[in-house]
Amino acid sequence: MRIAVSSDMDEPVARALLDELRERGHDVRAHGALSPGDDPQWAFCTEAAAREVADGTADQAVVCCWTGTGASIAANKVPGVRAALCTDAYTADGARRWNDANVLALSLRLTSGPLLKEILDAWFAGAPSDDPEDRRNVERTARLDQARTGS
Repeated sequence: MRIAVSSDMDEPVARALLDELRERGHDVRAHGALSPGDDPQWAFCTEAAAREVADGTADQAVVCCWTGTGASIAANKVPGVRAALCTDAYTADGARRWNDANVLALSLRLTSGPLLKEILDAWFAGAPSDDPEDRRNVERTARLDQARTGS
């Protein structure tokens, strides 16, 4: 899977994220503080990773900042992105299942190495629900994007 990763800080958990994704066989493209020469500000590097998902050059993204909230907010401003800030495996599973989330937002402050692995396990094991109610909610979010962009 092609995964865009961004972080506004070159923290150990961000490096562990890159290593873990590569060990799982993913094709990883790094942004921000994880890529020399990139703008490390959370709004800029998150947008770069989220746009890769929106334009189809990445299948998913993982975006990080100190709390995860800024990265989540910035990613969700990109039409077609459904980013979820996940601080545990249950939330990551639910984000994939009920929300068909395509961008995982993580807190550099709260995410330990073992927790990172649990969250990634749940994220990648999760699949979008086929339940009609869940699908209608996801479709509604797509219509919100269209209303915002005027398309």
